[in-house]
Amino acid sequence: MRAETPVAPERRVSQMTRETLALVLAGGQGSRLHELTRWRAKPAVPFGGKFRIIDFPLSNCVNSGISRMGVITQYKAHSLIRHLIQGWTHMNAFTGAALEILPASQRVDGAWYRGTADAIYQNIDIIRPMRMRYVMVLSGDHIYKMDYGPMLAFHADSGAQMTVSCLEVPVAEAANTYGVMVTDADQRIVGFQEKPAIPAEIPGKPGMCLASMGNYVFDTEFLYDELIADADDPHSSHDFGKDIIPSLIDRTKVMAYPFRNAETGERAYWRDVGNLDAFWQAN
Repeated sequence: MRAETPVAPERRVSQMTRETLALVLAGGQGSRLHELTRWRAKPAVPFGGKFRIIDFPLSNCVNSGISRMGVITQYKAHSLIRHLIQGWTHMNAFTGAALEILPASQRVDGAWYRGTADAIYQNIDIIRPMRMRYVMVLSGDHIYKMDYGPMLAFHADSGAQMTVSCLEVPVAEAANTYGVMVTDADQRIVGFQEKPAIPAEIPGKPGMCLASMGNYVFDTEFLYDELIADADDPHSSHDFGKDIIPSLIDRTKVMAYPFRNAETGERAYWRDVGNLDAFWQAN
């Protein structure tokens, strides 16, 4: 019997990105940016001159080989939708990419999106026919450059049902600001703190903690099952950070993927421009 030819790592990752649907959560109000978000959602705020904040996760998707994308909007979305139509939909003809705009439209029980998990749950009937193997959920309001391919490969190799991209940050920076992951020696998440006042430190790295970047990879059918169960839970706030992650870590395999510079192995550049000072400094 002829042995199978090994698949090159680059080709394997390329295959995985083609089987991935990226959903960008872009409905954030961004109230701490004050006047900048008075008439537009935070992801639509101009950045670095001609760009918008939403351009970063979308560019990451295209450069990673992920061609099926959906942008989920809610708060004052006109400026964002206009930017997506004028700046991104024309790329479909050149890259083969497909960009879906998914505004809140009271598709379930006449309710608007009630949380990050509910925003995806309300669009299951639209995204299920795409028949993708993986779903990547991305925050639409962060500034960073990331190849999502290695994260997808890490997710598949680890056997996880969910993988969370994380960044090593100083404890003082994360306090009351970021969701913090507690992991074992194999990077499996064994605990989660939602914006703690005193974040848990990384073992062996005093003063540092593992903060969630708000980016997740799921096995597709697993995600659908969890979203349906969460929607049926009257006590849930239907949020990934507050509800989905804490409920999963005790009953399934959830992994943390540290986001590092591919060349140096050090902490990669990533900024949450959630307030005016952070926005100004990042610009």
